[in-house]
Amino acid sequence: MREILKRYWGYDSFRPMQEEIISSALAGKDTLSILPTGGGKSICFQVPAMMKEGICIVISPLIALMKDQVQSLNDRGIKALAIYSGMNYRDIDITLDNAIYGDYKFLYVSPERVRTELFKSRVAKMNVNYLVVDESHCISQWGYDFRPDYLTIAQIRTYSDILESVPIIALTATATEQVAQDIMDKLDFRGRNIIRSGFERPNLSYVFRKVEDKSGYLLKIAEKVPGTGIVYVGRRKTAEDVASFLQNSGISAHAYHAGMSREMRSDIQDKWKSNQYRIIVATNAFGMGIDKPDVRFVCHYNMPDSIEGYFQEAGRAGRDGNRSYTVLLWNGTDIARLRQITKVNYPPLDYIRDIYQKVFTFLGLPYESGKGMSVKFDLQAFSKRYRLHAVTAYYAIKYIEMAGYWSLTDELDIPSKIQFIVNRDELYRIQLGSEEMDTFIKVVLRLYTGLFSEYVSIDEEYIAKIGRYAVNVVKDKLIRLSRMKILTYIPRIKSPMLNINNERLEEANLRLPQSEYNERVERLAGRVDSMIDLVEDGSECRSVRLLRYFGQESSSPCGICDVCLSKKEHDRRDNPGVEDKLLTDRLLQQCGGDRYKASLLLKQSCIDEEEYNRLIGLLKE
Repeated sequence: MREILKRYWGYDSFRPMQEEIISSALAGKDTLSILPTGGGKSICFQVPAMMKEGICIVISPLIALMKDQVQSLNDRGIKALAIYSGMNYRDIDITLDNAIYGDYKFLYVSPERVRTELFKSRVAKMNVNYLVVDESHCISQWGYDFRPDYLTIAQIRTYSDILESVPIIALTATATEQVAQDIMDKLDFRGRNIIRSGFERPNLSYVFRKVEDKSGYLLKIAEKVPGTGIVYVGRRKTAEDVASFLQNSGISAHAYHAGMSREMRSDIQDKWKSNQYRIIVATNAFGMGIDKPDVRFVCHYNMPDSIEGYFQEAGRAGRDGNRSYTVLLWNGTDIARLRQITKVNYPPLDYIRDIYQKVFTFLGLPYESGKGMSVKFDLQAFSKRYRLHAVTAYYAIKYIEMAGYWSLTDELDIPSKIQFIVNRDELYRIQLGSEEMDTFIKVVLRLYTGLFSEYVSIDEEYIAKIGRYAVNVVKDKLIRLSRMKILTYIPRIKSPMLNINNERLEEANLRLPQSEYNERVERLAGRVDSMIDLVEDGSECRSVRLLRYFGQESSSPCGICDVCLSKKEHDRRDNPGVEDKLLTDRLLQQCGGDRYKASLLLKQSCIDEEEYNRLIGLLKE
């Protein structure tokens, strides 16, 4: 396994618990891996899959994450594929054939794909070595991100004799004990087997600050803490506003959110990873699957609504083990907003039932129809037609998704495609009417191959850049060539998809029990209360509180969070030297008594030379 790790990933050694998880998988055991964000979960299934014959099926909920991981594997010379909503039947058919016959090692699929008849029939022909369930907390109704499509995953084992014995590797960064047990139940584990690393991040300083002027405080963080950072915000407009504020203050920053094109997001992400942008101001999807080890700070400009979400996002700082900071800015407005969140996320049941019928009417689907369909769904157009508040309608649709009747995917970004209708010889004989149009076609032919035999994905912005055109000019020329019957042009599609699992039901047959609704509301309210309590209660080490939430009862104060530093300052005034001794004792405990390792950890931390020398002296005593 170390040879595989070195050959494809370039690492000489594993991170904590990775080797144990891989060994468990190689022994054929169903394995639940709980590693904190940045713990290297992907390695835990990618390495054993490379060591066995066959293909590994990976179920992942996010299209962007699937694409990133497939691209990353292909860049390493490992053959990988993905199937997700929005692909046409022919593309899915070809991809599944390649998974069966093409010597591929990984097939990434979205959870709703698992129950389709096409997937069922083809996966039975595959030589599957592992079934991987990423973000497996999504399968638990006790988790913070429950998705009903995950409940069908365990059925894969019934599709063939090979699949019946295939080990499952489930992975998550955020699972309480209750969620962990539920994951194993829902996936029909053949034996309880949880491997988790400690959730401690000894290099992370958790800081919570109650401030009214968040922008001013954020600027102080950006000026005081060197290196790259992520600022998490709740809304797209806030991302734009905060990024603009930082830019105007002389800080290299850029907004990032789902309202941007895929190309733009990819460009921003690449420039941030290569340190061309110092700070990304983003909504919460940013960072998943991105392994940038030297993020020195993560700042939450708006309060997250759950400890799970906070812990996952905060954990993107300091993956290289060096001292890093995660700062949560809050005030009374944040608390008031969170206390209202259950009302926003859970509209009244009568409203939800009405939305169910309106969606089918909007799509033009009568009763007893729609089952198995995947259709584009424009939430804004839907809300406008029925004069609905878009956010409330969205959460009603998501509640119906939790009940299992349909699923609304992330916004898809399907690139434009073209194919020449005429052959190459005919193209040369056609009088295009202008030298400019002739030059344009030559630019397109230089950039893309296969245009005369099949549809090819294109990027109008790329054509514009190479040909020195405006983007709208490129689109106009393609439309003109399409009208001249020279090529077929299918413009880019950017829309969420609604995957309908059941036929349209009469209101009396729509099962949305009041008891389940009440339970979900109470569950969310409990998570929100836990988050508020964590922020408002400054009496105990933040790390200890976080670890206890995830079931780790015994842990020592971190010594570097805002609570510990405040106590340290107080103790220093009252009893000089005591706090330093407590810190060195804790370091030794973490390092198994190895003074050399403890000194290395101290050296990596952001302390001044005087404090470093004092603590090294205590370590030697």
